[in-house]
Amino acid sequence: MLTYSIMLDGGFVKRKVGSATRPAMSQDVVRLTRAIRTHPLLVPHRLHRIYFYDAAPSAEIIENPFSKERIDFSVTRAYRANEAMHDQLASEGFFANRLGELSFDGWTPKKDLRKATEGSLTLRSDDIKPVVNQKGVDMRIGLDMASLSLKKLSSIIVLVTGDSDFVPAMKFARREGAQVFLVTLGHGVKDSMRHHADVVLSNSTAEWIEQLHTVDVTTT
Repeated sequence: MLTYSIMLDGGFVKRKVGSATRPAMSQDVVRLTRAIRTHPLLVPHRLHRIYFYDAAPSAEIIENPFSKERIDFSVTRAYRANEAMHDQLASEGFFANRLGELSFDGWTPKKDLRKATEGSLTLRSDDIKPVVNQKGVDMRIGLDMASLSLKKLSSIIVLVTGDSDFVPAMKFARREGAQVFLVTLGHGVKDSMRHHADVVLSNSTAEWIEQLHTVDVTTT
């Protein structure tokens, strides 16, 4: 019996299991991992751990450069939702959060300025939005892939992402003897990711959930 770990690129997973009208919740992430664990290639093996990589919500207070209005991220709906998700996942069995941070990197226009009409352009306070980026998340995924394979803690690494930035980490894990299963959730990925994965599971999110329902029905 081999041991496997599931590594979830949180930003990617939240986009795939949620939508603009219904943001992802912790139960969506848990349900997806349950479905992945029912795959025939993983059922015979033992789960080591499920790692969820995301950015901790920011409590920074920023100021709109035009209106001078102060925006407190800690009282936004997104802050509360992400904090709740991380707390709930941390209480799930076999789950471990690996959290980077959010960085406020200035302001950007809400609309494409290239489509603006000719002549002068005047920006107002409601024409701009803050630029917030994740820091340290990808690095944590790469480091953990290296650690799991070097320490022989997982013979199989199940990586759920569509980001080709992880190709070097995938190559390293395979050189150290681990097998890499890439789960794309139906997202198109570059050939380099397919070339450096041992198995590519390209089921869409809906197909994974349907598979889970099928297993639940056949085992009851």
